[in-house]
Formats: sequence, C-alpha cells, structure tokens
Amino acid sequence: MKKNKIRKGFVFKTYEAENISPFEKLFEIFKELITHTSGDFDEAIDWLRSLDVEYKLTDENYTIDDFVEDLKKKGYIKEEIDGNGVGGTKITAKTERAIRQQALNHIFGKIKRSGAGNHKSKSPGIGDEHTGDFRAYQFGDSLDKVSMTESIRNAQVNNGINDFNLTENDLVVEETLHKSQMSTVLMIDISHSMILYGEDRITPAKKVAMALAELITTRYPKDTLDIIVFGNDAWSIKIKDLPYLQVGPYHTNTVAGLNLAMDLLRRKRNTNKQIFMITDGKPSCLRLPDGQYYKNSNGLDKYIVNKCYAMAQQARKLHIPITTFMIAQDPYLMQFVRAFTQANQGKAFYTGLKGLGEMIFEDYETNRKKRIKG
Repeated sequence: MKKNKIRKGFVFKTYEAENISPFEKLFEIFKELITHTSGDFDEAIDWLRSLDVEYKLTDENYTIDDFVEDLKKKGYIKEEIDGNGVGGTKITAKTERAIRQQALNHIFGKIKRSGAGNHKSKSPGIGDEHTGDFRAYQFGDSLDKVSMTESIRNAQVNNGINDFNLTENDLVVEETLHKSQMSTVLMIDISHSMILYGEDRITPAKKVAMALAELITTRYPKDTLDIIVFGNDAWSIKIKDLPYLQVGPYHTNTVAGLNLAMDLLRRKRNTNKQIFMITDGKPSCLRLPDGQYYKNSNGLDKYIVNKCYAMAQQARKLHIPITTFMIAQDPYLMQFVRAFTQANQGKAFYTGLKGLGEMIFEDYETNRKKRIKG
C-alpha cells in the first residue's frame, strides 16, 4: 500500500461573490444615488430604474417596486406632505445614518489603521496607550504602570538569581501616551464653481463630511465636529442636513467661513482645535460693514486676499491650525494657498477629487495633537 502523502500548497477556485439579498444589493446602489441627488428620492429611483434597464439588476422575482415597498417597511423612507399640501416620499433619519456609515466604510476602509484607541499626543504622559518604551521608576509614578517583567529581569541582572532581591533601582515604568480631545470645524465651499466645467465636486466633499461625522460620533464621541458651508456668506449646518447639501449661485466668501469657524472654536473647552477647509476656488467675495457685498471674480483681488491672510494670522494667534484641501491645480491659486498657509503656519494639500477623503482622514488621525507632558 502506498502511504498517504500530505500535500501542501494553494488551491485556486473561481471567485464567488458574497451571497447578498436582492434588497441589500439594490440598497447599496440606492445609498450612492441618494447622495448624488442631494436626498431627492424620486430622482434617485428614476436613476435606479434606468440602471436596472441597462444592467438587469432585478428579475421577475424581485422588482424595483418591491424594493421601494421594502424601503417603506424597513423605515428607510416615509410619505410626507409639505407646507403647500404637496405629498412626496422622503428619506428618514435611518437612511441618513446608513449613508454616513457607507461613506465612512468607503473612505476609512481604505486607510491602514495603526490600532484602536483615541487620538494620541506625540509626547509621553499619563495615559493608557502603551508605547513599548521604558524608563526608570520615579517617585510619584503609579504602581500599576510598573512593568513587573522588565523590573524582575533587572533584578536578576543586577543581583543574580541565587541572591534575588528587587529594589527601587530595578523598577522600570512603561511609557504611555495621553489620549486627548479635539474640536474640529469642517468648512465646505458651496460656491457655483463646485459644479462648473462638468465636474461634480460637491458630492465628494459631502461624502467626506458625512464620513468624518460618522467617525467622530462613533469612535471619538468626546471630540466635537462643526460643519460650515460658505458661499456669499457662511452658516452652520447639522450633520443630518449633509445628504441634502447643494451648491448655490454664490461667490466664495472665505473670510466669512473662517470668521464663523473661529467663533465656534472659541466656545469649545478642548485645548486642541483645528479647521479643515475644502475649496476649489479663489476667495472672491466679502461682506462690508454696511452689509453690502464686495465681489470680484477676476483674478486674485488684493483687498479680499489680504483679508484672508489677516484671518489666517488671527487663527494662528489663537493656536488654531488651518489645513486647506485645494481641489484645483491652477498655479496662481496654489500661490495664494501657499501664502495663506504660511500666514497661519498650517498645512495645505493640492489634490483632485480622488483621494480627498483618505487625505483628510489620515490628517485627522495623526497630525493634530498638542504635546502633553505627564
């Protein structure tokens, strides 16, 4: 008889897609469409029907009408009557949360995580995130921070195994990182240029905002996030309003956005504060003391630009770094951003739409900690 041999190696099989229900398959597409249509259910369903015709997403066993009925049963949509007595179908808070979660998965899922925990400062202190570094025990150190393994090893080295004796000089403490809190303001440009030239720039910005909001509320609940939109003026919006955000016929009043952002951050108790600004255009508008608007879209207006630099310097004095994500590659705009960043001592990223979310998330995760000594 031949002995049975254990074979080692790789087995290659044809890829089999994950078995998901027809509803789940359509719901993933629906969440993407409802984001692009700024919460317009009817338009999203029209797009879904068009895709169904082209790509055969459904069959006679489960149709788009069945999907809509399931959305109602599961609480993702509801019938509402507006102030004019006109009825219509609207998405619910449950759908808004699902959209934010999808945005988080799409963006944050692409980033290599370094481990669980809250924000880490760059200096050792009193905390519970171990660094792997050790130092000699000092009077006042908490006993639960003493590394017994390393301390016993020191005692064996210093006193020998036969005459084992653990002294204070043998004790070592493992360094830890202090977990700190952060207050962030995210500024989103909603001027008309965000949809010019056949490029949809507002939808990626919305997705980043929704994902960041979901990350902070679920993973960093002690952090705060305020979201500001700015056109001719600037105003705050709530997280639940993000899916419905649209571009308006506005110029770009960067000064108004920065002024509101700093006003919000002044009220926060957290030591660590920052501003993220997503924009694709040059500042082209100011509101004068008399309430009139000063607008100039031709090039970089020195009066408007100097006001922006002054705001950047003011934020620097308040220890509020500004990180600018410029969704444009025009050389003269990049020159303005460089000068603006220098005035604030902040950071700038010149990027297209691809990779915007990953950049913001990595910066949020790694580059905003105040140095804290234990």
